[in-house]
Amino acid sequence: MSPAATTPPEVLAPSNGADSANGNAQGEQLGETPVFLSTEPGPDHDWKITLRGKVIAITGANRGIGLGLATVCLANDAAEIYSLDLFEPGEEFQALAKAHPKRVHYLHCDVTSEESVIKAVDTIVEQSSRIDGMIANAGMTKHQPALNFDRPQLEQLFNLNVFGAYFCATAAAKKFIELGIKGSIVFTASMTSYRPNRAAPSAPYGGTKGAVRNMAHTLAMEWAKHGIRVNSISPGFVRTQMTYYMNKAPDWNLKMQYYGGMPRLADPRELGGAYVYLLSEGASYTTGIDIPVAGIVGAW
Repeated sequence: MSPAATTPPEVLAPSNGADSANGNAQGEQLGETPVFLSTEPGPDHDWKITLRGKVIAITGANRGIGLGLATVCLANDAAEIYSLDLFEPGEEFQALAKAHPKRVHYLHCDVTSEESVIKAVDTIVEQSSRIDGMIANAGMTKHQPALNFDRPQLEQLFNLNVFGAYFCATAAAKKFIELGIKGSIVFTASMTSYRPNRAAPSAPYGGTKGAVRNMAHTLAMEWAKHGIRVNSISPGFVRTQMTYYMNKAPDWNLKMQYYGGMPRLADPRELGGAYVYLLSEGASYTTGIDIPVAGIVGAW
């Protein structure tokens, strides 16, 4: 086996003068190991999958999937959860906050505004002295034939699902770097980023989630040197205020026989284990991936 096959890529010397000049132009001397903040745990690391001591921000956590994720993060010992949401908390969120006093917080935030997101992240650090994880979950869908979409509807979808996710990721990453925290970012993508939703097609929605999933891969590559991990989760059909009607349709059972897989909608909390893993230090060598948690849809 050649030396190149056994030598870590980051310490391989450039192979020619052009590469050497390029490396030196980037501030690296020939033969020197690039500055790289490793996510490898220290010798005293507890290998239990846990969020103990971590402060996690979740966009859109006042209801739906985000609320379910907040519940599971708390069950896995997260120190504090912040819901960044445009809407005022409802009864379910208030009940969760009451059950976990001083651990659950709400911050009014419009994720389509970069300034609003930055302000929310700054507030988290001011109040809790740190931020360890960002779940960019807030999103919306609209199901109708592609030829029926107008420009304002498209802009609404892309502003929230794509630009909002990007603003949350970059605001969190900047704060991680500033504080020297090996942070984790998890996007909520969708199985429609892989394949169409035959039950309720929406080409623009699938396009936004495809953008989110690809963004996770690219940001993971860019930010690995800072010890920041970026991943995504692609849920299937989840029972929320936006999907509650689906299993009430008269042809629901027939559709489920056609799709195969698990013939039901998921409880939002059933997604939580995947998010907890990606947010935890147990996933210290996991970045740039998407985990489908899809039940029915994965069987298409």
